[in-house]
Amino acid sequence: MNLRVEQSLSQLLHEAFVSLRTLGKRSILALLGIVIGSSSVVALINIGHNAAEDAAMIFKDMGTDTLVAQFPPKGNSSAPRPASLDLEAVRKAVPQIAHIGAISLFSGPVVFHGRTTNASLVGSTPDLKDAMRLSLREGRFLSEFDNAQTYAVVGEQVTQALGTPGDPLQLGDRVRINDYLFEVIGILHDQPRAMLIPVQANDSLFIPAKGMRRIYPTPQVGSVVIRAASGQDMERVAREAAAALRPQFTDHDVDIQVPQQMIDGMTRQSRTFAYLLLALGAISLVGGGVGVMNVMLMNVSERRREIGIRMALGARQRDIRNLFLLEAVTLTAVGAMCGAVLGISAAYLYAWLSGWQFSLAVAALPLGVGSTLLVGLFFGIYPAISASRLQPVEALRDE
Repeated sequence: MNLRVEQSLSQLLHEAFVSLRTLGKRSILALLGIVIGSSSVVALINIGHNAAEDAAMIFKDMGTDTLVAQFPPKGNSSAPRPASLDLEAVRKAVPQIAHIGAISLFSGPVVFHGRTTNASLVGSTPDLKDAMRLSLREGRFLSEFDNAQTYAVVGEQVTQALGTPGDPLQLGDRVRINDYLFEVIGILHDQPRAMLIPVQANDSLFIPAKGMRRIYPTPQVGSVVIRAASGQDMERVAREAAAALRPQFTDHDVDIQVPQQMIDGMTRQSRTFAYLLLALGAISLVGGGVGVMNVMLMNVSERRREIGIRMALGARQRDIRNLFLLEAVTLTAVGAMCGAVLGISAAYLYAWLSGWQFSLAVAALPLGVGSTLLVGLFFGIYPAISASRLQPVEALRDE
């Protein structure tokens, strides 16, 4: 019995392919519609997935245990921010803080052997290195004993801009900022771009915070970077750190950004974006399904005599229905496979052009191929039922 079923199924598949081949251009046009619809679903799901992955990568190297405090003025206050902070008092008030560093920011030209580049000049406290996860290629970072010294730690891009192959910037060299020479005691590795931190380490030159007065008469603390100990409730740490910082900012508010909140918000936005793209792909897929139904209705109309002969020879209604339904699903399945390949290729190309790292969404292929087959089945039901309900006598009369 199983052998008979297998033979029957293989025979039906053979007849389905032969029938679709005889449709010629109409079959190809319907197949093209399905391919476009299926590839749209697969490509758009992957594009949405890669967009979300790229957004999440911004926070990957920064870490979700990092907080950044900003100090906007209260109301219309124009009072300056303090030039330094008692960070040790904040650390004692919030034991969950592992590292904390303050940033005073200015920008200006840096000169080395007649070569000049603009850089962010960062007044740094010693613990800023660990708070920002900075890594050194050579030398060391600033320490608490360097406050009175004209020392500097240089970012990767600044190092490249000031050096040449025959005259690279090295440890012990001196760079000029305004009228002061700063000795290079450290050179940073290339650092990943940080979303929340207002300083991009590659473009920066770090000097002791108390030495900022040498290049800017009224330095102010612009932000504080906090790195919590592992396994802490970041929202609680943010609240307690804000409470500890407020007494030192009487004319300013304390606004602390929690990366996890931003990640959650971006995840929700990415999910909404993915749903929108999926809806657009589904609309395109429905258009392809309408094309399949149109081709199958024409197929039924042209094969009325054949249907009549099959019924006269003993074919049951369900045999006729299954034959035409199988033809519709076969056409759709071929389109789904081609569409999946085209969709993945389109998503890869889009990611490459956008500078994203491509990764295949888990749901892309099952959803793309599965929804395409369901559309083919849905739009193939009506032509198949119409064919099965034909009366043999009426069908045989057709020329």
